[in-house]
Amino acid sequence: MVDAVCLLGPTASGKTDLALALAEELPVEIISVDSAQVYRGLDVGSAKPDRATLRRVPHHLIDIRDPAEPYSAAEFREDALELIGQIRARRRIPLLVGGTMLYFRVLRDGIADMPDRDPVVRARIETMAAQEGWPAVHARLKEVDPETAARLHPNDPQRVQRALEVFELTGRPMSEVHRGAGSAPCPWKLLELGIDTPDRAVLHARIERRFKAMLAVGFVDEVKQLRARGDLNAALPAIRAVGYRQIWEHLDGDYDAAEMVRRGCAATRQLAKRQLTWMRSWKGLRRVGADPAECLKILRSHRILR
Repeated sequence: MVDAVCLLGPTASGKTDLALALAEELPVEIISVDSAQVYRGLDVGSAKPDRATLRRVPHHLIDIRDPAEPYSAAEFREDALELIGQIRARRRIPLLVGGTMLYFRVLRDGIADMPDRDPVVRARIETMAAQEGWPAVHARLKEVDPETAARLHPNDPQRVQRALEVFELTGRPMSEVHRGAGSAPCPWKLLELGIDTPDRAVLHARIERRFKAMLAVGFVDEVKQLRARGDLNAALPAIRAVGYRQIWEHLDGDYDAAEMVRRGCAATRQLAKRQLTWMRSWKGLRRVGADPAECLKILRSHRILR
């Protein structure tokens, strides 16, 4: 028997459609595992479910945080564990759906004890970045922690800086520290399903269509509204989300609309690549197609419908 179901997959792989199809057949409540959907006002670019869907199927961890207030993996774990218990108490099935692989991992494995941030070390890394660029900092990280570097984009300064900072403070790669002692593993038994992706070219074509479709329904206007608040900036995790960052930089005048589309699609492809890297190394992950009938069969075999 299992207590909750996790449905992992890269962006544009059909996770949401599969989850909603399962919700038509099963008494599920969906827990969003998406680091952008937690933020209010990030609707179009995060592919947030519309109001009709939210009325039809209970969703959790959507619109719970203002974009000016970062939401951490540790907070996600605490919230998700509490929600799993509440949903089970209602005799319903917790279905965790998304592509933020770090959230899935900390839910399952707990969070390792990490060193506090060190302003001296951080300043040194920032100086290196200012002189040589963040790709050079990423290259340095790759030398000391290739596993973490493979999961991080060279232009993701916050995470690259933190990973290199952890190495300099502990002398150990962040990937190794993550596997060390910390909070306890998940107390609930999880069934972890990973959506098989189509041919890489097919996935890339889906990604491009999806990004352009978001632009057609107001993605740029959404970012303009966020900018108009006056209290948000490009360094915040919410604004660094894929797509939002590229549109923000376009509105800053860094490049034209055509380049924005190119960069937005490229960043989304890189995100999918990192998600697939996580999934390939995920122990115990069962691969499934996007066919609801196949997933229903698996759920019944694990007595999730008790």
